[in-house]
Amino acid sequence: MPPKRSKATMKANTSQTKLIKKKDSSDSNKESEESTTEHTEEESSEVPEGSTKKRTKAVNKQNDKKTVKNSKETTVNSVKESTSKNKRKANENNEPVAKRAKTESKPAMNRTNTNLDEIDFDCHKLNAEGMKYNMKISTWNVSGIRAVIKKNGMDYIVRENADIVALQETKCDKNKLPSEVKVPGYHYYYEDSKKPGYCGVALYTKQKPLNVKYGLNNAKFDGEGRLITAEYQKFFLVNVYVPNAGAKVVNLPKRLEWNEAFKCFVKELDKKKPVIVCGDMNVAHQEIDLTNPQSNSKNAGFTKEEREGMTDFLAQGFVDTFRMLYPNKTGAYTFWSYFANARSKNIGWRLDYFLVSEHIRNKVCDNVIRSNVYGSDHCPVVLFIHFDQILYVPIRDVPA
Repeated sequence: MPPKRSKATMKANTSQTKLIKKKDSSDSNKESEESTTEHTEEESSEVPEGSTKKRTKAVNKQNDKKTVKNSKETTVNSVKESTSKNKRKANENNEPVAKRAKTESKPAMNRTNTNLDEIDFDCHKLNAEGMKYNMKISTWNVSGIRAVIKKNGMDYIVRENADIVALQETKCDKNKLPSEVKVPGYHYYYEDSKKPGYCGVALYTKQKPLNVKYGLNNAKFDGEGRLITAEYQKFFLVNVYVPNAGAKVVNLPKRLEWNEAFKCFVKELDKKKPVIVCGDMNVAHQEIDLTNPQSNSKNAGFTKEEREGMTDFLAQGFVDTFRMLYPNKTGAYTFWSYFANARSKNIGWRLDYFLVSEHIRNKVCDNVIRSNVYGSDHCPVVLFIHFDQILYVPIRDVPA
């Protein structure tokens, strides 16, 4: 039999056993908490027994910090990945990312290049007499013939293949014209200004005219290079660049005086043969002929006096062929300022016209504004017309 232990010994042993169990239980709880919360060894050793709520709060706070950190890292990685994709896309286009972003943020800009393949150069309409056109006439304020050559404007003239081409604001001495101005199959006539780089008009014609005159026979206005008149078998063709009233309409008196002289000049021609007037008339006749009539009522090109001048001219027996065919058409302009991307927004004026004698109005098939032809602040305008028994003489020699 085992020796009999005293009560004191048994009590000491019991007490020791309880301490061991308590320690084991504490160690077990501590290991469980360490396993659950994944705290560091230092944090676990510093948390006293019985502070579970405080530990849980600390754990939640720690986890929140980790969540925010992970979220930030995810956002940064997402941005990096997006940037990387943009770089790859830009590299595929051989274009830097910075340049690409800058380009995409730009507003619409005025176009400068003409896609001639987009243009239908033919006319499918018949005139009031049921006839298809047999003559095409083009007018264009080129705002500098040398400049328009650099912008491939002569390619347009070749492709349009008009029977007569009237140009305004050539701004070049006829003795200094570049060779590129010559187009095969045309006779050439130039009227320049005595003032270098100012005004100037030119006429290209497949049919050699019966007669060609320059100016108004008015000493006050001639010498500025504003007018060429060509006489043909069936009509007179007048190519004109009308004076601008100028900033703050300082030249308005001169403009009104010109209007009277021009009206008398054309009226005399009309007594002999029908007249076709084409060119830059430097006036928007009606409110429908410009984008902002109210704000321009006192500006050159839309003053009451200039508009009345056009009304008076038409009243002597002439027709604005575009408004005859398209009386209510809006947004039809031939001039746009170079500023504020006006052309891309179609903020413009209709300043370029074909005005014909009343008694040949029914011969007009169409009047087309070539707003998709670039190279100048104006665009070309084309008249399709039918004349009976037009006789063309083959061109054998083209004047130099």
